[in-house]
Amino acid sequence: MALAPAETTTAFDFGPAVALSCRECGTRYDLGPDFACVECFGPLEVAYTWNSPGSTAVPVTRREIESGPANIWRYRSLLPVPAGVAGRRNLAPGWTKLIHAENLGRELGMRRLHVKDDSGNPTHSFKDRVVAIALEAARNFGFHTLSCSSTGNLAGAVTAAAARAGLDACVFIPSDLEEAKIVMASVYGGRLVGIQGTYDEVNRFCSELIGDPLGDRWGFVNVNLRPYYAEGSKTLAYEIAEQLGWRLPAQIVIPVASGSQLTKIDKGFRELVRLGLVEDTPYKIFGAQAAGCSPVSAAYKAGRDTVQPVRPDTIAKSLAIGNPADGPYVLDIARRTGGAVEDVTDAEVVDAIRLLARTEGVFAETAGGVTVGVLRKLLAGGLLDPAAETVVLNTGDGLKTLDAVAEQARPAAVIRPSLDAFRTAIGDNQGKG
Repeated sequence: MALAPAETTTAFDFGPAVALSCRECGTRYDLGPDFACVECFGPLEVAYTWNSPGSTAVPVTRREIESGPANIWRYRSLLPVPAGVAGRRNLAPGWTKLIHAENLGRELGMRRLHVKDDSGNPTHSFKDRVVAIALEAARNFGFHTLSCSSTGNLAGAVTAAAARAGLDACVFIPSDLEEAKIVMASVYGGRLVGIQGTYDEVNRFCSELIGDPLGDRWGFVNVNLRPYYAEGSKTLAYEIAEQLGWRLPAQIVIPVASGSQLTKIDKGFRELVRLGLVEDTPYKIFGAQAAGCSPVSAAYKAGRDTVQPVRPDTIAKSLAIGNPADGPYVLDIARRTGGAVEDVTDAEVVDAIRLLARTEGVFAETAGGVTVGVLRKLLAGGLLDPAAETVVLNTGDGLKTLDAVAEQARPAAVIRPSLDAFRTAIGDNQGKG
């Protein structure tokens, strides 16, 4: 139901959230399981008491945030969740490490480089953040089943969150995903369904299921719960700023699949500025894609405002979305902030995974290889300032994508258990390791 601009009614407990608002035309709606504007078909976003027209409310202070739990619920006053969310049955993700990557920075010629390592989340990817917010929306709406279309990480995050909350789960994936992600998504229980097709085909199937009796009272976290789900990515922005000492990085490199994460990190930075929690300093946002699925990068390089869909062909399967819903907004943000969108080949992805592991002891999944690879490519092209404070995201654990590096990560030698055999094997390399 559409609202007049001044109305802020809700029958649910979404904390500071009061309405849904169209990103394109601004039409406002009651909080509900909706994701598209009926006026212009634009995407819906959550509106809050503190960002409503004419509002001067400041909902939170640095001291209040810092006194909160070491997870995303420290930012509950900035999210569409009830005040008591920290005490509910959920996975409590977030507050992952921001690593000062001195070794990697030295190798790349950067003085102030950080890696935001989200592999430390409960199911080892950033998707735990977005699912945690969607779970609270599902509870509000009385849904009994959590569902999603997924390139892998999201499926595991949904089934784990549902198990913790005591809900059913049914998730859908392309049938050719990495084995580790298939195992993780199924081990938590619920139903895992592989579909013969690309992620985009899986997503279209889920959209059809929402309108069918089979999907009655199902919460599809990245479809009918998408406005709430997407807000979870803002917590990456909040954490990065807080972990940097309440300041914004000058540059940030973010992987692009649907593009939602990048747009919400930008939104999170802007919210922190608006609320006076950080100084309003310039920042540049760079998007990173794999060359085998790079429709946003191609549009950026061609100077287009529209993104032409592609059929994915890359080892970075977690980024293999050929028709990214937020692609045009990624282009807008990259251009507005003075950033760019770049892509790297599969070989460059593998090399970047090994580089990050070798220099910082962080084993990234292929999406992390994409961001580090793009970071290096942007530096070589003169698009990144090597002296500026920079953050690069690793959004998942390399144990989920072992096949990508398996051929190059083998034993240095296989020997008999004797010193002579070891001396022979190491040869001239003795003492150099």
